[in-house]
Amino acid sequence: MAVDGLRVMLDTAQGKLMAVDGISFSVSAGKTLCLVGESGCGKSLTCLALSGLLPPRVGIAGGSVRLDGHELVGLSRRELTRIRGRDIATIYQDPVSALNPVMTIGQQIAESLTLHGGISHAAARAEALRLLDLVGIADAPARMSDYPHQLSGGMNQRAMIAIALACKPKLLVADEPTTALDVTIQSQILDLLRDIQAELGTALLLVTHDLGVVAEMADEVAVMYTGRIVERGPVRSIFRHPSHPYTVGLLDCLPRIDREQRLEPIAGIVPSLARLPAGCHFQPRCPRAVPACGAEVPGYRTVAEGHLAACHNPQRALQ
Repeated sequence: MAVDGLRVMLDTAQGKLMAVDGISFSVSAGKTLCLVGESGCGKSLTCLALSGLLPPRVGIAGGSVRLDGHELVGLSRRELTRIRGRDIATIYQDPVSALNPVMTIGQQIAESLTLHGGISHAAARAEALRLLDLVGIADAPARMSDYPHQLSGGMNQRAMIAIALACKPKLLVADEPTTALDVTIQSQILDLLRDIQAELGTALLLVTHDLGVVAEMADEVAVMYTGRIVERGPVRSIFRHPSHPYTVGLLDCLPRIDREQRLEPIAGIVPSLARLPAGCHFQPRCPRAVPACGAEVPGYRTVAEGHLAACHNPQRALQ
């Protein structure tokens, strides 16, 4: 998956607002890219745009989304329907809302297989049973007949993963898949995603605000703020050498056992899309702001190999 200059526009009572502003990234087969940022920075809208699931009055205003070299922007609804579930699958934040409450878990997995795989109902049911076993649901034959309300949150998330993996997608989009789960179940779900990715070679786009999850899962990281990617690069480089003050602020909010200093939250709040500041959108909250920050949008500078930051006055000297 390669995204180049993607822009997503909201049509609101306040006028047209740019919710995703010219972002670019790529994620290769077998690799994991984490999108990180505060709520409202455009992470979920980015994910919805990739598979053509943007809600009414929200649309792609520019840019390119390519999967295996094929352009997805501009495809018809019918063409996108063939791609969703088969080539691009999504694991949603709240599986209870995403799952159909009047269909059994087995029926929902089999539906994807018959729709995209063209196999018989009997073969689809057998494959659904195998998938439930693959994602670690105990007593899979009995659970096939259960409805979502009969399962725990962790089991519903596993069922959601089984549906997403049914057609062996090339790209798996996981939009905060562990937010509503306790720590033990969260760890199990992340281990499951890693194991399945290693087995199938699936590219994984993981959306999260949990930097602990990022450190554990990511190969590369893209940090978003008000619809822009302000820093991106390999996970080790981002954590060891954060350069954009927003990335530094996010990492400073993490408790660490090797230091006893008080955690310092980022000052201020994320600005409304209707009242975005000129230049760098982070400038009003930034402790390192200089006059240029409010005058022009910063371009990307190289921090290290593959590591870029969009900042006029970065935390560390850039090459």
